[in-house]
Amino acid sequence: MAGFIDIACNFTHPSFKETLHQVLQDAEKVDVRKFVLLAASLDDLDPIQKIKSIDPSKFFVTAGIHPHHANEILALAGLPLIDKLKAIHPDAIGETGLDYFRNISPPAVQRDSFTMHIEIAKELKKPLYLHQRDSHDDFIKILKTNLTSLPKFVVHCFTGSQKQLDDYLALGAYIGLTGWICDEKRNKDLRASIKNIPLDRLMLETDSPYLLPKNLPNKPTKNINEPKYLPHIANEISQLMKISMQDLQNATSKNTEFFFS
Repeated sequence: MAGFIDIACNFTHPSFKETLHQVLQDAEKVDVRKFVLLAASLDDLDPIQKIKSIDPSKFFVTAGIHPHHANEILALAGLPLIDKLKAIHPDAIGETGLDYFRNISPPAVQRDSFTMHIEIAKELKKPLYLHQRDSHDDFIKILKTNLTSLPKFVVHCFTGSQKQLDDYLALGAYIGLTGWICDEKRNKDLRASIKNIPLDRLMLETDSPYLLPKNLPNKPTKNINEPKYLPHIANEISQLMKISMQDLQNATSKNTEFFFS
């Protein structure tokens, strides 16, 4: 298997506007070879296409509206969301889901948006790329309501409890782990539970430029996370799961290729 794959790269973020070429080079130096480009807003769809055009073999893309931006569905003025999303030929639908942490969009609008994305994924026969924060009960309820023909899905940036993990795995979820796992003080439950994630359901991510690993020996001056730190995250996970780095790389890359292809 050729290299690591980072399943969460927010490369449309202003942090990467002038540095993306170097970011990609630095990642490849440490064997991070492929990247999933995330859409958080409809405004990301065109920039994502431009980034992918750099080298289509390196990138998978998602198309969707993050729950923070769920209000965007209200501004569609009757235009089908599916037409906007499928126009970029996405490999997955998302980032969608629920986020009640700050309720930047109202919860009811988030739920409507989430359900709409699920229906689009079903129609296009694409996997779902999901986000959940402080909304587990409603999140699981919506997934269970849509179990008929539910596509494969990944719950990215998993930071939850063993109970939440059990709920996701029971529905067949893939699980994405970030550098959040590297914070030993705040993540005792999470660090204990990840050994229970089946290796064939696991993926790796930085969520760059967010979630810089807390235990990096040399932190960047602006605390901007990058894919080049993915091997550091993988090393932490491999130690917690008591498996080799090579086995972790092989399994997670295989899972990711299968999921997004």
